[in-house]
This record gives sequence, structure tokens and C-alpha cells, in this order.
Amino acid sequence: MTDATYLIVGAGSAGCVLANRLSENPAHRVLLIEVGPEDHSPLIAMPKGFGKLLADPKHADYIPVAPHAGNGSRQEVWARGKMLGGSSAINGMVYMRGHPADYDEWASQGAAGWGWAEIAKSFKAIEDHALGADDLRGAGGPLKVTPHGERTELAEATIAACARLGLEHRDDLNRLDHEGIAYLSYTIRDGVRQSAAAAFLTPVRSRPNLTVLTETRVRRVLFDGRRAVGVEAVVNGRAQRFDATREVILCAGALQSPRLLQLSGVGDGEHLRSLGIRAVAHNLAVGLHLREHLLYMAQWRLADWRHSQNREFSGWRLGLHATRYLSTRSGVMATGSYPVGGFYRSLPGAARPDAQLMMCPFSLDFAAGGMAMEDFPGMQLFSYGLRPRSQGHLRIVSPDADVPPEVDPNYLAEEEDRRIAIASMRFMRRVAEQPSLAAWITAETRPGPAVQSDEQILDAFRSGGQSGYHACGTCRMGGDERSVVDPRLKVRGVEALRVMDLSIAPTMPAGNTNGPVMAMAWRAADLILEDAR
Repeated sequence: MTDATYLIVGAGSAGCVLANRLSENPAHRVLLIEVGPEDHSPLIAMPKGFGKLLADPKHADYIPVAPHAGNGSRQEVWARGKMLGGSSAINGMVYMRGHPADYDEWASQGAAGWGWAEIAKSFKAIEDHALGADDLRGAGGPLKVTPHGERTELAEATIAACARLGLEHRDDLNRLDHEGIAYLSYTIRDGVRQSAAAAFLTPVRSRPNLTVLTETRVRRVLFDGRRAVGVEAVVNGRAQRFDATREVILCAGALQSPRLLQLSGVGDGEHLRSLGIRAVAHNLAVGLHLREHLLYMAQWRLADWRHSQNREFSGWRLGLHATRYLSTRSGVMATGSYPVGGFYRSLPGAARPDAQLMMCPFSLDFAAGGMAMEDFPGMQLFSYGLRPRSQGHLRIVSPDADVPPEVDPNYLAEEEDRRIAIASMRFMRRVAEQPSLAAWITAETRPGPAVQSDEQILDAFRSGGQSGYHACGTCRMGGDERSVVDPRLKVRGVEALRVMDLSIAPTMPAGNTNGPVMAMAWRAADLILEDAR
């Protein structure tokens, strides 16, 4: 392909959706550029394969996070998917929509056209839900969604424990009121991960007007004056230019899209000039308003092995499960890691659920690192505040595209976030104390019974909390000049350049974010195609 009509940077959740929708019209020449390889590894299709993929630099990018007060001044590294499908090919596959009020708040804050009435149509359009279509759910769409099928004693006991604390047992958390506890829905069908590439890209790869380039790293957007006309990229170690006749669309994620804008001269003009970068458009908001879920994994030792999967992921048992999966697409390798989850109100007076809970039938050996399991039977509950108020930033520190940016999520800077963190730890302990679970638990192993006071709990979050891999807000959408993109996702101050990924979210959607990104991209395609008429 010589000149593309639409040049899309990033073949993750948003990029795959846009490539599908924009190439429906054979008059549109669509070029999709991905930094990682094809999605051919069998571990991508295997739902439990993501543990290995997260540790593989061929399939994951690693972004260092600056030590700061909110993470106990420790060095964090955030992983992101680096292959066709992006992070949807290495994530936990939990499918959530968020609360309707989240999107209505976006609209009320200036993101006109992004309220629940509009985005609900996109969710319904993308879904092929195993529970079938109704007034809210979709069926027949590209994305296959399936509830967790295995009913275990531990999962049932967790549901019973939550019910004693007032959480209603629901069939589907993706309803208008998602407060309650349920078996989670996943982007899995018949034991196979449904990444964005599998759902939206693979079925249309044969279109003659769609070109997909892998292992191609975009370094910056190219401008003619203030109009985006293409990108500079590195292919096989050599710089190469790719042109776009109509638009460049950044879908590189909440960490890479603002970075590319800054490297290209869109951002804080004074900071860019201090790095020797020509400022094409001055916009202080680029890279600001970074929000991220900070979760804590609490763990308990169980009385026996009947209810824990700790020993299933090593030695001969792992080989047995892998063989079973490859031959039958069934067993523990064919399911999501978190069978049960829910939404609850951690603080008195909360208008809607403000925290999320998930249960894992295993416990991690944090001293060993990675995905190593403890050598005794254990289980895990983890929780996080749904809508963090604390905001951090992302800022380049060099004009060299190979130098990592400065990333500071500024966890727990706001009092409400600290209150929810404390309350969520206490809620997890209350769940574990209920008779259905307490009968099997012998000890709390993380953070341990010595951690009791509010300050001790906050210290546990700071020293042992983890990113939810749900970063958003760094190219925030809005209705005025304080935003990076307008409600049609056009970058302010320049022409022919849009952003579509979770970086545009004005606030955090409640829960896991992969589903919202795909629905948002479907909505974005509607807007782009409207503008092309």
C-alpha cells in the first residue's frame, strides 16, 4: 500500500475494531501498524497462557513507573501487550461494561455523544453473548462473550459469603445495576481466548484494501504545518515513512498515545522545546489526568488441597493440563482465573458501587515473583476502588523515542481513594470470615493478621499493591480546550489526527476496561465514517 486513507497506529483492542469497521468500505485504504508480531503463539489462544506471555518480551512491552509515595517508593513495571490484539491477547479476559452512570458523567462533563444511550448501542453491537440477546445484551456480533462455566465449592462458598454481607447473587454483572456477586463473563468461547484480533481483525484480513504491518515501531507523527500526513516508523532497523491521505489515528494505548503526541510536538510547548522538539500544538493536558486502579491481593491458607489450584500449575500436573487443553480445549487451562467477582459499596452513602472484588482459587508466591504459586493450598481475594480520584502523569524525558517516559500514577493521593482502600481490605476480611469460607481457612497469609490499623493497611497497599493494567485519561476527551481530544476524538490544535483508546476516557469506567475500549472504538468508527460522508 502506498498512501493509506486511514493510518491506524496500534493493533490492540481499539485498533483492531477500527481496522475492521473502516475497511468495510472498499474505497478506504486502511493501514494498521503494530509494534509486535503476529498472534500465532498457542499461548494466546489458551486462556491460562497469559502468565507466560506477560513474562515474554516478544509479546509484552514493559514500562517503568517512577518510585513515588503512592507505591511505597518502589520500582514498578507495567506490562502491555505487544502483538496483534495488544493487551487483549495477554489480559485476564474479564468482560465488563462499566456502570451506565459512568458514561452519562462523561457526557455531562463535555463529551457529548458518549453517554450511556449511545455507548450501550455499541456494546450490544459488538457482543455475541452466550446468554443470548435481550434488551441489553447482544448476540451475533464479532466478540464472543461467555460466563464462567465451572461451578466449584470454593466459588459457591464465596458467593454464599458475599450474600451474607448483602450482595445479591446475579446471573450477569453487566446489567443496568451491577451491584452484587456473580460468575464472571469472559472473552472466551469453547476454551479459546477471543482477543480483539481474533474477533475483529482475523475475519477481515483478506480484504484487499486492508494492510497490516507487524514488528513496526512508530516513532512519531509527521505534520505538514498542523496537518498530520503520516508517521515515521522503524522497520527491520531502518526508518521508513508511511503516509495518510485522510487521517492518522493513534490507538497505541494510554501510555503510548500521549507519548507519541509529545514526541511529535503536541503537548506542553515549553517542555517540548526544552527537549529540542518543535512544538506543533501547545496542549498542557497531553499526558496529564492519568488514573489507574490500585489493587491489593489478600491471601489465605486453606486446610487442604481440594479447593486450591496452587499445585496445578507446576510439574507433571501442568504438563497434564496443557496436554488436555491442546487435545480437548478443556480443563483448568481453558478457563479464566477469577471465576467469581462482584461490585459493592465500601463507603457509607455511596450512590453506586465504589469497589470491585474478585476471587482466585490459588495464591501467589510473591517472594518468588512472577506467577509462581505458594507450595501449600491457598486462595486469594483482591479488590480495588472503581473510580480513583487521584491523578498522575506521563511525560517524555528525551526526544529519543527509545527512551521510556516518566510515568507517575500518583496512587492514593486523594483522601477518598485512601478511605476506599482501607474499607476494601476490611471487606475482603469480612468475606473470608463468613462461615462458608471460614470452615476451610486456616490462616490469613497476606497481608497477615498484624496489619490492622488504617495506616498499616495503607502501607500494605503502598508496598504491595499492584496496577490493574487499566490506565486511562492521558489524552482526555472533553468539550473545551482543557482536553486533548474533542468529542469526535480529533486532537485539538492540529488537523487529520485522532486518538482512540482508553487514554481518551475522561474518568475511569467502573471495572475491567477491555470491553469498554472495544465498544468505544465501535462508537468511534461511527463518528469517523460520519465525518467521511
